[in-house]
Amino acid sequence: MFFDEAKIYVKGGDGGTGIVSFRREKYVPHGGPDGGDGGKGGDVIFLADDGESTLGTFRYRKHFKAENGKSGESAKRRGANGENLVVKVPVGTIVREAETKRLIADLSYSGQELVVARGGTGGLGNIHFSTSTRQAPRIAQRGKMGEELWLHLELKLIADVGLVGYPNAGKSTLLSRISNAKPKVADYPFTTVVPNLGVVESLGETFVVADIPGLIDGAHSGAGLGHDFLKHIERTRLLVHLVDVSQENPIAAYRQINQELELYSPELATRPQIVVANKIDTGLLDAKEELSAAIKADGRELYFISAISGQGVDELLRGIGGLLSQLPPPQPLEPEEEETAIIREEKPQIISEAPGLWRVAGKNIEELIARLNVYDDDALRYFYRIIKSQGIIEELRRRGVSEGETVVIGEVEFEYTDRFI
Repeated sequence: MFFDEAKIYVKGGDGGTGIVSFRREKYVPHGGPDGGDGGKGGDVIFLADDGESTLGTFRYRKHFKAENGKSGESAKRRGANGENLVVKVPVGTIVREAETKRLIADLSYSGQELVVARGGTGGLGNIHFSTSTRQAPRIAQRGKMGEELWLHLELKLIADVGLVGYPNAGKSTLLSRISNAKPKVADYPFTTVVPNLGVVESLGETFVVADIPGLIDGAHSGAGLGHDFLKHIERTRLLVHLVDVSQENPIAAYRQINQELELYSPELATRPQIVVANKIDTGLLDAKEELSAAIKADGRELYFISAISGQGVDELLRGIGGLLSQLPPPQPLEPEEEETAIIREEKPQIISEAPGLWRVAGKNIEELIARLNVYDDDALRYFYRIIKSQGIIEELRRRGVSEGETVVIGEVEFEYTDRFI
């Protein structure tokens, strides 16, 4: 099956924990702190790869997590960084934040890399907490958590030419004749149910052609294969519109397909388009002059071919190559900047949630306490000094906190006391 959408979870590795350690050498009875820092967590990286053709990899595997950083070691040795997790995706993959649909990146060329979830920094070892008055600190930090988020992936094929037309118009037959692609070909509608790509070489020029599954009336609103595959022609520089001239009213078919394209995306209606009258080997076209006049009135070129016999195909390829040489290359979508409020240094908020229960809310203070072992007296004293320097203790007192009342910061809950102050 052809999978061109997926929703997955990615998480960068957590940073390693810094450690508490002291020199222990034979002739150094009172060695100082030598606890090393934790290593950085690995990143989750998307790699656009020509070898990937669908998002089928993500059908059964939804969670991707990079390796955590290793803990620090004694003798000031830093923990090893976690390994990055490289995930291959097809060229043409559009990456969005799942909840907001914000565009993160358009992976439009082979070898392009995108860090989608950064690993957390490692925690500091106790060598960083030594001062002239605290020469044997038993304080170390936990590593920072890696970034995590849900992503929506959408594949939009990147091709120079998109073949469009009603089912059974001969698109797959034409693709198999002009390239090495081997799409399923049969004389009934909806033979093609997945997009097929073929590389065409003509007169020294090389271009990629996409055979888009047949459209039907109402495709713009999702009828038939509708939205599933209309999106794959959005990147093409040129549309080659095949019309089956063996049918009763080829002009009506031509107009209906163009109407579906316009209703799906008005921009597609202005995309350069070559019209191809196919199956001329089935008999003379009664309305040849009428069809030619209609196409000319729209300012488009018209070619008469037989995809089965090859009649007129070389002339068509020359026309496609000539027009492509005049068209600019497709431009990737520009990432949308994340809307962020201006961050100012503000005092954490102190909230009285209930009698005897206080909450201190603030990004920086919550991150600080999350990275400390507050169950160690030395680390708790250090934390108290920090919140005192930020005016939090003074504000709690002003608001009426009493000894033994509960104070919550982040996910840590403890009893208020003046013992460390």
